[in-house]
Amino acid sequence: MGDGPYVAPVWADPAPPVRKQLWAWCRNFAKRHDRTLPAVVAVVAVLAILGGWRLINPVPRALTQWDIDNAVKYTLSNTDPPPAETAVAAAVVGPSVVRVEGFLSPEHAAEEAKAEAAEARKNKDYKPVPLHIPDGKQEEKPDATGTGVVIDDKGDIMTNLHVIRSTDRWVVTFWDGSKSDATVVNVQPENDLAVIRAKKMPDDLKPATLASTAGLNPGDTVVAVGFPFGLGPSVSSGVISGLKRAFVDPDRKDGGARLSNLIQFDAAVNPGNSGGPLVNRDGEVVGIVTAIFNPSGHKVFAGMAFAVPIENAARAVGDNPL
Repeated sequence: MGDGPYVAPVWADPAPPVRKQLWAWCRNFAKRHDRTLPAVVAVVAVLAILGGWRLINPVPRALTQWDIDNAVKYTLSNTDPPPAETAVAAAVVGPSVVRVEGFLSPEHAAEEAKAEAAEARKNKDYKPVPLHIPDGKQEEKPDATGTGVVIDDKGDIMTNLHVIRSTDRWVVTFWDGSKSDATVVNVQPENDLAVIRAKKMPDDLKPATLASTAGLNPGDTVVAVGFPFGLGPSVSSGVISGLKRAFVDPDRKDGGARLSNLIQFDAAVNPGNSGGPLVNRDGEVVGIVTAIFNPSGHKVFAGMAFAVPIENAARAVGDNPL
């Protein structure tokens, strides 16, 4: 330290705050551009308003094929599959299908038993079997069971002749569970067909829709609805195997054993399906199930069945309903 005079330090003025600098710059800028600044502010305001409107109401984006494909995939993966076309066909014809039961009166039952006994006596191992005649105390069991389909508003029911020919009283059970006695209206032995009519019909009776077989081809889907072995209504499906087939029924002894112009199909049917409808994929009746063929001789389905075309069946009604 020297002995010279003391000199006080000189402090520099502190820099103005940033906001003051910014304000000063804006004020100077406004003075320099006092004519153009209002226009610039107006443009910025308009752009801000348009931008806000776009945020609130965005313009839909144009769909691309990628968007469409993914939307379809999402819909298919999150939607229950529709029912099978065979299920739809069965549901359409279902309300028109009836169960047909045939009964023998006690007098006829006794005559049948005597005839069977006379035939059986020819065999060495014949043993008499007691004749059972229903006494009304328990439910009467049918002597024959088959299927029928309502074909018009009068309540006419198409079935097979062989379903009813061995009995003399018939009861039909409708889709809703109601029952009625029935009478024979007409028969067509050459096609093994019969038309019966219920004495009492449900209020909501629904006749089946009949369709020509002209458009049928081998491979077309068909559905059979009926009461195989008395169980049902049961549904089976398959395809038409052939058209204009002929079939000889060895069990028929009424002079009409040969059936021709038949539809061959492979939907499973069994005894009890006889007289039931064979329908196309729209549930329209194209034939009446009438026979099965089994080379072994057993009366069970072996892959081949036959139906009378509805054109032939319609003639049994009289006026062609097609």
